[in-house]
Amino acid sequence: MTKHVTHWIGGKPWDGEAGRHGDIYDPATGQVSGQVDFATTAEVDAAVAAASDALRDWRRISLAKRASVLFEFRELVKANAKNLAQLITEEHGKVASDAAGEVARGLEVVEFACGIPHLLKGGFSENVSTGVDSYSIRQPVGVVAGITPFNFPAMVPMWMFPLAIACGNTFILKPSEKDPSASYRLAELASEAGLPQGVLNVVQGDKVAVDRILEHPDIEAVSFVGSTPIAKYIQLKAVEHGKRVQALGGAKNHMLVLPDADLDFAADQAINAAYGSAGERCMAVSVVVAVGGTGDELVAKIAERAGKLRIGPGNDPASEMGPLITREHRDKVASYVASAAEQGAQVVVDGTGFSVDGHEDGFFLGVSLLDKVPLTADAYRDEIFGPVLVVVRAESYDEAIKLINDSRWGNGTAIFTRDGGAARRFQMEVKAGMVGVNVPIPVPVGYHSFGGWKDSLFGDHHVYGNDGVAFYTQGKVITTRWPDPSDAGINLGFPSHS
Repeated sequence: MTKHVTHWIGGKPWDGEAGRHGDIYDPATGQVSGQVDFATTAEVDAAVAAASDALRDWRRISLAKRASVLFEFRELVKANAKNLAQLITEEHGKVASDAAGEVARGLEVVEFACGIPHLLKGGFSENVSTGVDSYSIRQPVGVVAGITPFNFPAMVPMWMFPLAIACGNTFILKPSEKDPSASYRLAELASEAGLPQGVLNVVQGDKVAVDRILEHPDIEAVSFVGSTPIAKYIQLKAVEHGKRVQALGGAKNHMLVLPDADLDFAADQAINAAYGSAGERCMAVSVVVAVGGTGDELVAKIAERAGKLRIGPGNDPASEMGPLITREHRDKVASYVASAAEQGAQVVVDGTGFSVDGHEDGFFLGVSLLDKVPLTADAYRDEIFGPVLVVVRAESYDEAIKLINDSRWGNGTAIFTRDGGAARRFQMEVKAGMVGVNVPIPVPVGYHSFGGWKDSLFGDHHVYGNDGVAFYTQGKVITTRWPDPSDAGINLGFPSHS
């Protein structure tokens, strides 16, 4: 019997009959493993109505109670981490260790949100004028929504809703229809943790659900993670309807390798960062910039390691890399390898045409390594989102930093060097939101914020951390005066600081 995934509205599974469905695939076999209901505007409206009803009480719940629910949610996610990771592997395809790591990184933000009593402390200024005090507070925005991608079906939702509800908002989550089970399971666990009905709702679906979220007059803010074209669309559409937006787009992350770097270490990290999760992550290293004479030796070391990677189904403990999410995406990624050769690149490792014995219908693709890629080639210019690593050459640091800064994306970047002065200069000069020094994937921990620059971010706030608190709250300043009983009289003059 195949699985059936539906919506979670008002603290329970939706019990209606869906008019449209989507297939859920096991990427390792290429077979349909279940169906997910697609929401109409009516289901989205029902979820918003449930969230609006819950908001009246939830925003008044004490910070101590909110923190208590989040602490319990944290414990339940930890206790069910293996089950969540299994759901991710079954529907996304990533290997078990990668899926487990995703759950762990999502929990970092849950733990940050548990500190909400401290995070929402305001400021107080006594006697700003004679007998007058002022203080600032942050209050919830209202009903907010999150639209999340397929590549991290547990982690990215946990970047959003725990902090949003900790701040006193209620939440509508629209996960990817390709791997919907993890989000549904998180909603079940939140309910089990004591979260009141309607505070967290999950609507499954496609563009119909997304557009209704963007247009609904009772949704005040929208968070999004996905590709750059959709991020632009989300921002424009949401702002048109008066919502605040944080929309994280795509990336083309560069890893700069200076001549003094440990090339074995750099090659190891390039393999990990380029091919982990089959390259389906916005923080993957997709371009290595080899400076000076490092290129030939570095490419040889990466190629040697690439040939030894074990690719197979995510539930096989021996697998280091799993399949891609869909057959169509696999074929699109493979097309970049062919076009790169036609556009002047050297194909050092060709992963196209790869298959796994016993899983010939799975969405597998081998790893590819492209060297001396022209900056005009599609493989350099586009976000491939797959296991294809591009290598470009630069004669100097200055040429390399210009190349990186000329990219239309600015999500993450890294430098590999033993020179502290060069590293410091790089972190000051590079135009990107997240920078690693000998760290290839510099995803911030939960108490900092995740987000890029340029075409990698649309909106003013990054996600989670202090930026997340600011996004999910609005500031208010109160000025008070409690006159002494002996005060009397009328003064029509403009208030002054005398």
